[in-house]
Amino acid sequence: MITYLVRRILLMFPTLIGITLVVFLVMAASPGGISAQHLIEGQNLEPQAKKALEDYYNRLYGLDQPAPLQYLRWLNNISPAGFTFDENHRLTGFSLFKGSDLGTSFRFGRPVLDLVAERVPITLLLNLLSLPLVYAVAIGIGVRAARERGDAFDVVSGGVMLALWSVPTMLAGILLLGFFASEQYWHWFPTAGLNRREALDMAFLPHWHHPRAGLALLGGMSGGMVLLAAAGRWLPWRVRVAVMGVLGAGLGFAMANALPGGGGALVHAALMLVLGSALGAFAGLAGNALRTWGFGLLGVLLGAWISRHWGGDEWTGGFLADRLLHLVLPVICLSYGGFAFLSKLVRTSMLENLLSDFARTARAKGVREHDVLWRHVFRNGLLPLITVSAGILPAMLGGSVIVETIFSIDGMGKLAVEAVKGRDRELVLSLTLISGFLTLVGYLVADLCYAVADPRVSYE
Repeated sequence: MITYLVRRILLMFPTLIGITLVVFLVMAASPGGISAQHLIEGQNLEPQAKKALEDYYNRLYGLDQPAPLQYLRWLNNISPAGFTFDENHRLTGFSLFKGSDLGTSFRFGRPVLDLVAERVPITLLLNLLSLPLVYAVAIGIGVRAARERGDAFDVVSGGVMLALWSVPTMLAGILLLGFFASEQYWHWFPTAGLNRREALDMAFLPHWHHPRAGLALLGGMSGGMVLLAAAGRWLPWRVRVAVMGVLGAGLGFAMANALPGGGGALVHAALMLVLGSALGAFAGLAGNALRTWGFGLLGVLLGAWISRHWGGDEWTGGFLADRLLHLVLPVICLSYGGFAFLSKLVRTSMLENLLSDFARTARAKGVREHDVLWRHVFRNGLLPLITVSAGILPAMLGGSVIVETIFSIDGMGKLAVEAVKGRDRELVLSLTLISGFLTLVGYLVADLCYAVADPRVSYE
């Protein structure tokens, strides 16, 4: 195992050089290439000032040198060992401990490392909220669909997941903004960014002007969670479906009334039918655990909404509440496609193992079906999930270009788009290096997880 790890780590270096070299060659071969003229085009400067600025960029970034020398210069800068130069860029020697430098961005005029350090926490926040949601929903739906192959839950969940997977992220983001952040419909969420300017001056946690409002919110959320979770778990099937259908119809009616102008009769009927049918179907089809969690979350939201209206304006949300409100729509956009795809993958993987010899042998020995499912079948079904999860690490730091652009979030994805549009050599190559390194690390971790999940896998 140690030999395998050392070999894989050593192979990372030529791989990263190849990745960054390809990206650099594409940038250099594009119309206009990488030159000082491109950096100053569009600026209304005198000829003397333009010439002085070109000379400055050429001296600072070496843009007047041939493309191979430009790449070697960048490679020398990022390497912890390499050639050293003085202030006039004259060679002074070779050092094994000169340190690495990702350079200074053309577009922003700031060190690349500072830009990355600013954007990474934002992208990490989005992914740390969306990834647990993706895997929890995917595993819950996929395992239940495989266990009840051909039944109503399998058919309905398969259709819903396929429909979600078919909706492009760009379209979903625009629709969410249009309906839930627009003044013409439900203006429930902000349209852009991660915080309002006013929230920066607020206290971090919510606070109330009167203790009654705080107790009402806490009591409403906890009471709603307990009541709906208990109803979803212990009510008889028919009663549960009827109660949740009526509750969904009531929510649809309230949503229609919240529209500007109150909405028409057709809108009321459509929303009542859609939400009533959705909650009723979920109450009838979902498993105990999934149903309990789903209705518990719905109870928390309903309790908070009722308490908020009952408490009036006696509370201030604070920075945390404002940040969470801004994150709702982006997290939904990042999550729905992931759990739609992974749920189908989990279902297929589980089906392959449910009818295998080791599962039948475990049942013949008297092992409970629950233990067969989770201790034997699910462990073998993890291998496809491990393969997919190899891309999680680069995705967490690489960001989502579409989501961050639609919601105007200054994360790593948006930074990459700005770097490519501005032909920012230092920034593009640095982001490529970071993304490539994280991808290779993700593949290495996935290979190690194969050995943990399946004892038959060995790298000796």
